Amino acid sequence: MNKLLTLLLVFTFSNFVQAEEKALPQMTMTDINGKTYNVTGTEQGLKIEGLEGKIVFLEFFGHKCPPCLASIPHLINLQKKYKESVAIVAIEVQGYNNAQTANFAKGKGINYITVSEEKASALVNYIQQRAQWRGSIPFLVALDTKGDVQFVQAGMLSEAQYEELISQLSTNKK
Repeated sequence: MNKLLTLLLVFTFSNFVQAEEKALPQMTMTDINGKTYNVTGTEQGLKIEGLEGKIVFLEFFGHKCPPCLASIPHLINLQKKYKESVAIVAIEVQGYNNAQTANFAKGKGINYITVSEEKASALVNYIQQRAQWRGSIPFLVALDTKGDVQFVQAGMLSEAQYEELISQLSTNKK
């Protein structure tokens, strides 16, 4: 009887763990170049397939937001300087469709991952709920190399502040 009870408990626990794993939110985002990223919500942050092991700056911006526009040159410089260790993912949330976002990014010389909200709506909704984000832009979610959220900021950061954040997140490796 004890063996049966133990087996039943092990089976029940493994089903519970599998159910918990299945309960993690699954989303996708597709960048302006057509590359799709699978995104999984985790307890501490996000797992973005293809960006594992990198510091990720998830930046929500708008095409007519002055601070957002002022941030673009900083983000371009940072992506050039840290292309091996940092991934910048910018999601346009002021209504541009994918084609408009692509034209905008090309016109600005953007060298980092750029996504229109229409191609990442589930992720935008998830961040709104999870971070209690109410739409202020620019809005940054910084993930460490494990995908854990380490910093959230509404409002513009200077290039020096981004550099400091990269330095802090780089020393947080395991």
